[in-house]
Amino acid sequence: MSRNPRCNSGRALPGRRPLTLALSAVLAQGLWLPSLQAQSGDEETARLDEVTVTATRRAESVQDVPLNISALSGDSLREEGVSSLVEIGRSVPGLYVLDQGGRGANAIIVRGLNADPIAASEALGNGGGGTVATYVGEIPLYVDLRLEDIERVEVLLGPQGTLYGAGTLGGAIRYLPKRPSFDGVELQARSSLYDLAHSGSLGYTAGFTANLPISETLAFRATIDYLDDPGFIDYDYLVRDPGVSDPEPNFNDPADVAANLRRREDADFQQTLSGRLGLRLQPNEAIDINLTYYFQDQEVGGRTQNHALAFGTGEYVSAHRFEEPSDRRNELLALEIVADLGFAELTSATGVSSYDENGQRDQTDLLITLEYSYEAFPSFSAFTREDQEDDTFNQELRLVSTGEGPLSWIVGGFYNELEVNAESREFTPGYPEYLGGSRPDNLEYFSVNKTDLTEKAIYGELSYEFTDRWTVTVGARYYKYDLETQDAVDFPLFNSIFGDAGPTDITLDFQPGGQSDSGSLFKFNTAYRFSEDVLGYFTISEGYRIGNSNGVAPCPDPLPDNQIACGLPDELQFFPDKTTNFELGLRSQWFDRRLTVNGAVYFIDWEDPQLAGTTENAALPITKNGKGAESRGVELSFDALLSSNFSLRGSVAYTQAELSEDAPALLNTISGPGFSPRIDVDGLAGDRLPGSPEWQGNLYLTYDTTVFDGLDLRLNYGLSAIGDVLTRTGNRADGERLGGYSVHNAAASLRGLNWSVQLYAENIWDKYAVTGVRSSRAFIQTVSDENGDPVTVRRYYQDVLRPREIGLRFVYDFEL
Repeated sequence: MSRNPRCNSGRALPGRRPLTLALSAVLAQGLWLPSLQAQSGDEETARLDEVTVTATRRAESVQDVPLNISALSGDSLREEGVSSLVEIGRSVPGLYVLDQGGRGANAIIVRGLNADPIAASEALGNGGGGTVATYVGEIPLYVDLRLEDIERVEVLLGPQGTLYGAGTLGGAIRYLPKRPSFDGVELQARSSLYDLAHSGSLGYTAGFTANLPISETLAFRATIDYLDDPGFIDYDYLVRDPGVSDPEPNFNDPADVAANLRRREDADFQQTLSGRLGLRLQPNEAIDINLTYYFQDQEVGGRTQNHALAFGTGEYVSAHRFEEPSDRRNELLALEIVADLGFAELTSATGVSSYDENGQRDQTDLLITLEYSYEAFPSFSAFTREDQEDDTFNQELRLVSTGEGPLSWIVGGFYNELEVNAESREFTPGYPEYLGGSRPDNLEYFSVNKTDLTEKAIYGELSYEFTDRWTVTVGARYYKYDLETQDAVDFPLFNSIFGDAGPTDITLDFQPGGQSDSGSLFKFNTAYRFSEDVLGYFTISEGYRIGNSNGVAPCPDPLPDNQIACGLPDELQFFPDKTTNFELGLRSQWFDRRLTVNGAVYFIDWEDPQLAGTTENAALPITKNGKGAESRGVELSFDALLSSNFSLRGSVAYTQAELSEDAPALLNTISGPGFSPRIDVDGLAGDRLPGSPEWQGNLYLTYDTTVFDGLDLRLNYGLSAIGDVLTRTGNRADGERLGGYSVHNAAASLRGLNWSVQLYAENIWDKYAVTGVRSSRAFIQTVSDENGDPVTVRRYYQDVLRPREIGLRFVYDFEL
C-alpha cells in the first residue's frame, strides 16, 4: 500500500560533537538498512510516494530541490492532527516554535537564530518581525493559520531572498491552500470532539468545504471552520471590584477571600472562526487567475501559564488579578495571476491585508516594580488595554523561464506598504482617589505609535547545467526601505493630580522618527547528482531583516522628576541585521525508493543581531542591535517503508548557537530586596543563545492494513523530543534552564469509501513541562502596603505545555 509521507530535510556544518552525531546517525541507520534491502526484492510495488513542491518556483519532486526543504501534505497533517505552527515545529528538524499558548505571538526560531530572552508576547501584527517569513499562497503574511483544507505546507530553511519577495534571515514557511478545482463538485463535512485534561468542559471543531465548477473555465471553492477550545488554566485570584477589593486578602479567612476575589475556570479558552472563499478563472490553457479572500477571527480568554513559584499556585492556575482576553482578526484579499508566455511563466501576486487586535492584561506588577509606591494603596491593581491596526499592501511580479536548455533563470520585483496604528492605555482604578485627586477614567498612561513602512526589492537567480549531473546557480537581491514613525505618550493621572491638566485632559505631543536603508544580498549554489536518486549540494546565501521603530516616545530634556516612560536617543529605533549561511546537504533515496535519507551541515554568521532590551526609564520593552553571533549544526531526516504495512520516519537536529563577540550590557537584572538599581550584565563570546533547544527529534511509526471487507485501518504513534532551553543568553542575569521533555501521540483511523473516523490522543502521558517564562526569578519578592500587609509581586510566571487531549475526528465526503 502506498502512502503520502512527509518528506523532511536538514542541514548543518561540522563542529566536533555535531560531526560525531552525523556519523553515528548514519552508522545507526546502517543497522536496519539490510532489512529494507532484503524486502525490496519481494515487494517491488511498495515504495514511497513522490511529493511535488513549488519552493523553487517550479513544480518538481522535493528530492530534486537542492535546498533544505520539508513538505508536509494536507493528508498527513490531518492524519497526525497537526493544526498549528507549534506542532509543525515538532516535525521539522531545525525549526522550533516557542509555545506560549493561543494568546502569545509564538516566536518561530530557525537554527537557533534568536538572541532575545524568553518573555511574554503581547501582540502579533502582520509581518511577524522574526527571522522567518510566512506565506499564505503567494502573499507574505504572518498568521498562525488553522490548517484545514490545505494542499501542503512547505518549510524552507536558510535565507530565501533571491527566490521570494519578503526578505528574511532564516527561512520561509508557505501555507498552500487547496484551490478551486474544475474536476467536479466536492462537499466535505468534518468535526471533532475531545476531552482536554484539567479542563471543565469538552472542546470541539466543525468545518465544511464546498467546491463548485461553475463552467469549464470558472470554479468556486469555500471552506469554513470553527474551533471551540475549552482551555485548562484557571484564573483563581481575580479582583471583584478593581480599586476597592483587596487583591491579597486573608487567605485563611474564606469569607474575606470570597468578598474580594472571584475565579474564572478555564480562562485560557479559545474560539476561532476561519474561512476562505476562492474563485478561479482559466480562460485558456495559458492563463490561471485566482481571487481568494481569507479571514480568521480569534478570541482567546487568557494565557497558558501559572504562578506556581511566584505565588504558590497549582500547575494549571494563574494568579493574575484581571482576565487577559485578546481578540484578533486577520483578513487577506489575494489576487494571483499566472500566465504562460511560452519562453517563461509570469506570476503576479497582489495582496491587501488587515489585522486588528484588542486585548487586556494585568499591569499591576510592572507598576509595582517601577518603585513609585503604587503598592502603598491597599487595593491597588492595574490593567492595560491595547489596540492595534495593521494595513498592508503587497505586490510581487515574477518571471520564471520555462525553456528546455541548460540555462534557466528567475527574476522578480517586490513592493510592500505597511501602516501600523497602535494604542496602549493603563488604568489604575481607585488610585486617583487614594492620592486625593480626581481622574474619573482612572487613566494613568496613554501611548500612541504610528508607523509607515515602504519596502522595495528586485531579485533573481541564474542557473546553468554544465552537465546532466552538475548545476550551478547564482542569485542576487537589491532592497531599499523607508520607515516613518510618529510616537507620543502622556501620563493623564499624574498630570491631572500634580500638574495643570484637567480631570479628563489628554495631551499628545507626537515626535517624528524614522530611518532608511538599502543593500544587496548574494547567493551561490552548486548541485551534483551522483545518481538518479542521490543529490548533493553546497550553498552560500545571505539574508537580512529590516530595522524599525521601537514605538516609544523620546525623552524630554531635561527629564522631569515625576514618573516618565520614554526612550533615550539610542533606544528609539533599531537597525537591520544580516546573516551569511554556509550549507552542505544531501538528498537521497535508496532500495527502489523505499527509503529516503536527507541531511545537511551548516554554519551561519549573524551580524548586528536584533536583541530584546528595555528602556532606561520605566523598563519599556524595546529592540536593540548587538555585535555578532553564529550558529552551526547538523540536521538529519529519514522516511522508510519497512514493509507494505509498516512505515517509519523521523528526524534529529543539533544546533549550537552562540555569541561570537562580547555584547556589553546585553542583559540586565536586579538584586533584591527592591527592584533598583538595574544591573547591566554583559554577554560574552561563546555564550549559548536562548529560546531554542540544542537537540530536537521525532519518530513516527505507521501501520496500514485492510479490515472489515475493504476498510482501510491506519495506526499512528509519534514521539517528539525537545532538549533543554535557556531563557537568557548564557543563562546570565538570573536566566534559567528549562528542562527538555517529550510528547507522545497516537491515533487509529478507519477509512471507508467517502468517510473516515479517527480516535486520537495527544500528549498521551499528560506530560507537564515549562515551555517559557516571563521576567526572572529575581522578581519573586514581597513588598508592603501602607498598613504593613504583604503585597506579593507576581511578575514572574511560567508558560506550560498543553496537557493530554483525547478525541474523535470525523470526515465525510458527500457523493454527488
